[in-house]
Amino acid sequence: MTLWSAQEAAVATGGRITADWQASGVSIDTRTLRPGDLFVALSAARDGHEFVVQALARGAAAAMVSRIPEGVQPDAPLLIVEDVQAGLEALGRAGRARARAQVVAVTGSVGKTSTKEMLRDVLAHQGRSHAAEASYNNHWGVPLTLARMPADAEFAVIEIGMNHPGEIAPLARMARPHVALITTVAAAHLEAFENIEGIAREKACIFEGLEPGGVAVINADLEVTPILRAAAERLAGRVISFGAAPGAHHRLMKVELHERATVGHARAWRTPLVYKVGVPGRHFALNALAVLAVVRVLELDRAVAMADLAGWSPPAGRGTREELVLDLANDGISIDLIDDAFNANPASMAAALEVLAAARPRDGVGRVSRGRRIAILGDMLELGVREQALHAELATLPEIAAIDEIHCVGSRMRALWEVLPEVRRGRWAETPEALAEQAHRLIDAGDVVLVKGSKGSRVSLVVEALRRAARSAEKGNG
Repeated sequence: MTLWSAQEAAVATGGRITADWQASGVSIDTRTLRPGDLFVALSAARDGHEFVVQALARGAAAAMVSRIPEGVQPDAPLLIVEDVQAGLEALGRAGRARARAQVVAVTGSVGKTSTKEMLRDVLAHQGRSHAAEASYNNHWGVPLTLARMPADAEFAVIEIGMNHPGEIAPLARMARPHVALITTVAAAHLEAFENIEGIAREKACIFEGLEPGGVAVINADLEVTPILRAAAERLAGRVISFGAAPGAHHRLMKVELHERATVGHARAWRTPLVYKVGVPGRHFALNALAVLAVVRVLELDRAVAMADLAGWSPPAGRGTREELVLDLANDGISIDLIDDAFNANPASMAAALEVLAAARPRDGVGRVSRGRRIAILGDMLELGVREQALHAELATLPEIAAIDEIHCVGSRMRALWEVLPEVRRGRWAETPEALAEQAHRLIDAGDVVLVKGSKGSRVSLVVEALRRAARSAEKGNG
């Protein structure tokens, strides 16, 4: 199916085409490019023009460029624009303008990608839906998602993120959502903001992109909720709230954490709701309630949505749980791994530790007779001048008392390690590589192991080491 013809793309971007072509997709990466994609030669860590020849050889329908790269054949299909980033943004705006989809935009300090994925799954069973495959939420991710949107999509979910002030509003205006959702506001990216109130004001800028009469969905439980509400009432046609606070339109009354699921008890106006999410975590129950609020705004089938949420699981690295078998010859010789190594700030760290504290290890199956709850924590990044204190304050969380060992990775996380009770203090390592080398010695059969940290902390290397240990055990028993 044709997503963009050469003529449509030229009109959208104001560019010049060198040949006729039809593109079935849009790509910025030759490693994931599919035959028929329009390759967009963005300049990031490397100049995308260096990969145009490779992209065309791999079957790209054409390439969007600002100059003709060396080695490109004279008759190669190109879309030549003045600036490639601006060209992608123009293509994204055109994709949004021609779409008839109801658009939902999602932002938040914690949970925006997981909530976007929940919405993707729920909406996909109620109409033709579109959302980014990954966490494409920045200055190139949002226009790329819009440029990839099929013209006949009925729903679209656009994730919008930020690192600095002034980033959300232009992306929201590009997305032009009918519904804008803020999952929560927490201490993240504090190095770019004076305080959490500044973060709230930036998040609230998502409402500046709302279509006329659009709906704002906000978290009712936050100290900064008044900031969100004031912006929503000024910019939205209607404001819907969710959370545990009295007066929330979708009010979470109780959460039950189970081994492999979470059950939420809520009220939507006068309607009682009991719903399940296929992964443990109070934060997932709250995000699912926000999704149900969006479902109501869009006038969709709530019962179908609740059935979809029951089977939902998060993307890799965002709280996924898996069994790693350590000995195929013996039943139960395994650990449960909670992989949450993609992102971290104080709020998401507390949520993950709550999940670990509620988990049930298995006794009597390993070298240590009692199964343990083990946390392996990497640095939380971009927290500003209070970063050391925010790391140390994790030791005051009530969930810490239920965790047997806490291993720490990185210079910032040393602040936590130094104030932990000695009985819970595991190992500290300056680098993830150093702890990854020891990973197989930190675990035992029956343990539940949480690995969490900011992506830049690279604590995911420990996750990989644990998986390698399990594969090595499989080979040894094979």
